[in-house]
Amino acid sequence: MVFSLKVILFLSLLLSPVLKSLLVTLNNNGYDGIVIAINPSVPEDEKLIQNIKEMVTEASTYLFHATKQRAYFRNADVIVADLYLKYRDDPYTLQYGQCGDKGQYIHFTPNFLLTNNLATYGPRGRVFVHEWAHLWWEVFDEYNVDRPFYISRRNTTEATRCSTRITGYMVLNECKGASCIARPFRRDSKTGLYEAKCTFIPKRSQTAKESIVFMQNLDSVTEFCTEKTHNKEAPNLQNKMCDHRSTWDVIMSSEDFQHLSPMTEINLPRPTFSLLKSKQRVVCLVLDKSGSMNAVR
Repeated sequence: MVFSLKVILFLSLLLSPVLKSLLVTLNNNGYDGIVIAINPSVPEDEKLIQNIKEMVTEASTYLFHATKQRAYFRNADVIVADLYLKYRDDPYTLQYGQCGDKGQYIHFTPNFLLTNNLATYGPRGRVFVHEWAHLWWEVFDEYNVDRPFYISRRNTTEATRCSTRITGYMVLNECKGASCIARPFRRDSKTGLYEAKCTFIPKRSQTAKESIVFMQNLDSVTEFCTEKTHNKEAPNLQNKMCDHRSTWDVIMSSEDFQHLSPMTEINLPRPTFSLLKSKQRVVCLVLDKSGSMNAVR
């Protein structure tokens, strides 16, 4: 199965002409042809390369279990390519399309790959799978920083999340400079919602397995929300863009899994990597100005 899409896991932003002909293929449950492009301005660092390899390897196993043994990452090329940088450390995927389309690229920075951010993001391999779901299956975030709470049909105030089986508590921190203190929060008398800046903090100990596109850094989360566990009431982008369909429903509707059965062999091969460097192609044009081309033959 071949898709005419450039899948670039950027350490920088714009697509380089040298990468435009690359294709990602899904063969015998394994994704081939993934390209991780590093801007040449990023200092050479063996640890960076090693962390990229570890991230993809960890992501392969996580993806395999999340897709119920249907897909993993077989290989990836790490290439130094002339791209523009954007200084932002939060991982993200550029998405212009509709639900179920393909995204543009995933963006990681060297700082993200070299710094231990387990408390914020979770293991890098899990972040990779979260962003891959945005990129390859065009599903959308199940949280909403602009509307973190909503009033449910049962007239209860709920955190915007999937699934609702994820438990937690509300916190409001008031900060002055580097000093922050927690104080009791209040409800808005008009909306019934918690006041602005109130935050939902999931408990570290959970039993819910969903959802990777909500909060992959929770240890218990290893699956996508299904029709059974999907929170259709949440005011998030997934419900808005996908007509309240679950992420798993969108993923299973993709061409990847229309005729693909789960693997029976659970001993996954480790992904293989190639380290490459792009080169500018030199084209020479030779012109004959002697007039010999006009001679009668």
